[in-house]
Amino acid sequence: MASEQNKLYRTLWRWHFYAGIFCIPFIISLSITGAIYLFKPQIDAWFERDMQQLQMVGDRSSPQQQISAAKQSLEGAVFASYRLPEHEQQAVRITLKQAGVRTLVYIHPYTLEILKTKQFDNQFIRIIRSLHGELMLGNFGSVLIELAGCWAIVLIITGLYLWWPRSAEGLAGIIYPRLSQGSRKFWRDLHAVTGFWAAFFTLFLLISGLPWALVWGSAFKEIRSIGQPVVEQDWSISREKAQAQSVDISTTLSVELYQNAQDLNFSHPVEIAPDRAKPTQWKVASGHQNRMLRAEAWYLAESGELLKTKTFSDRAMLDKIIGIGIAAHEGHLFGWLNQLLGLLVTLALILVSVSGFVMWRRRKPSGALGAPPVLPGKHVGRAVFIVTLGLSIVLPVLAMSLLLIVIVEKLLLMRITAVRNWLGLST
Repeated sequence: MASEQNKLYRTLWRWHFYAGIFCIPFIISLSITGAIYLFKPQIDAWFERDMQQLQMVGDRSSPQQQISAAKQSLEGAVFASYRLPEHEQQAVRITLKQAGVRTLVYIHPYTLEILKTKQFDNQFIRIIRSLHGELMLGNFGSVLIELAGCWAIVLIITGLYLWWPRSAEGLAGIIYPRLSQGSRKFWRDLHAVTGFWAAFFTLFLLISGLPWALVWGSAFKEIRSIGQPVVEQDWSISREKAQAQSVDISTTLSVELYQNAQDLNFSHPVEIAPDRAKPTQWKVASGHQNRMLRAEAWYLAESGELLKTKTFSDRAMLDKIIGIGIAAHEGHLFGWLNQLLGLLVTLALILVSVSGFVMWRRRKPSGALGAPPVLPGKHVGRAVFIVTLGLSIVLPVLAMSLLLIVIVEKLLLMRITAVRNWLGLST
């Protein structure tokens, strides 16, 4: 009869195995796209490099003249927002909306020449963002990513249990890999040791990414709004939410209002747009990647009078925590070191995934998936039940997937001998 500890180890090994089989493709995809998105400011600057040093010819046109020129270049389009240039020789970028599609129009601020137009969602970095957050599959892809993220948390917890040293044989294979004791130990150590060093940072990335998730983020928004005034999130749950913010205006963007917005010295990029909730007001907002540097201000459209400002310090404590988490997640909380750390973590995750795949292929028997076989007995301990229940409560998508797995296993998989044997479910 196998010991209770052996049963627990084997059970968690099976969970780790199945979670890995499901998660590895998603982890590699998220790591590659996430590593690219870490460098969003640099990538944006590279794609706009031709818009940075324009020749200053004659008098500079007014903001409203620039908006009018942009609208004339795209028939039927309405104004959405105006990005403040960082210096006099930079092109002005105006966002228009036409038939539900946002278009970026780059205009020479002196000649009013249309330098370039680009659909907002066709930008390289937006495509990377869509791949990272929803696999370019909309809400369905977002749920898939959320499901993979939930099971990745299970993968890390079970992996740490399997990694935990159970003998006093030194630190080899625990905190550094054994490189000269055969290929089996090499791949095992590469997988386990790299996973250990990346575990904390990966958990942080997964947890800090939950506010973007469709199910978890929507539920969190509803819970947060109970008994509280409506607060607009500065992170988006879906592409549809971002597109819904574009509205046209009948008032003009005056030179005075433009200059007042410049004088705020908000961290770039800074957008001026009509407040969709209050058409008589304009909103100036910083979109800096570091949420702690973001700020907002509201002006009366007619007079240009400053009504109020809102900085990071004015936000609720919960929003501050989430904002700091998102800034670190995107690699911009503490400068280039944050980007470097994020890059190292994504590379480690790719290494863990590849080494896990190699281990599976080397051990996989012919005609079977290669899951660790089930040991006799059902009892695996109260701790496993408590941890599973706790994760299911805070991760609803995980709970739904566990329920579906139980139903499919009991009603279908256990009734088909060939499938049961292939999956390693036979005792």
